[in-house]
Amino acid sequence: MNCRDAEKKLMAYLDGKLIGAERRDFETHLAACNGCQERVAGFQSVWGVLDELPVVTPSPAFDVQVRARVQQESKKRVWGWLVPSPRVAFAITALLITSIWLSSLQPGKIAVPRSPMGSTIQSNEADFRMIQNLPVLENYDVLTSFDALSEIPVQPAAQSHPLNQM
Repeated sequence: MNCRDAEKKLMAYLDGKLIGAERRDFETHLAACNGCQERVAGFQSVWGVLDELPVVTPSPAFDVQVRARVQQESKKRVWGWLVPSPRVAFAITALLITSIWLSSLQPGKIAVPRSPMGSTIQSNEADFRMIQNLPVLENYDVLTSFDALSEIPVQPAAQSHPLNQM
């Protein structure tokens, strides 16, 4: 047995609840371990002092007095939640005043700081408009870099076609 096991069984040993092999193992460990011997001696001395104290017996009216106090406390608790503590009352008042003040502000009076975020929002809107016209933009890229169109010969308007003369 080690000191941890002995510590778990210490109270049972002092109460006399260890029997047989458990008691012998505990006493064997106790004979070899000075730390556990001191711990047992300390508990025995405390219990010895407590045993010397006189036994206090309650008065015959003790039970009646306890029941009356419990009944009084339960009556206080039923309606006690209606009366808030000063801290709660202060917090509710501050919250109410702040709410009224914030609701009285008009949106035009609130100063909104201008930041680069405004320009970001505008550029996002422009990007969105560009995305809506995406098929046109795809064709525009193809047509601007398409060199075959520049090589097509242009026919003068004065030349007439033989089919038109009939």
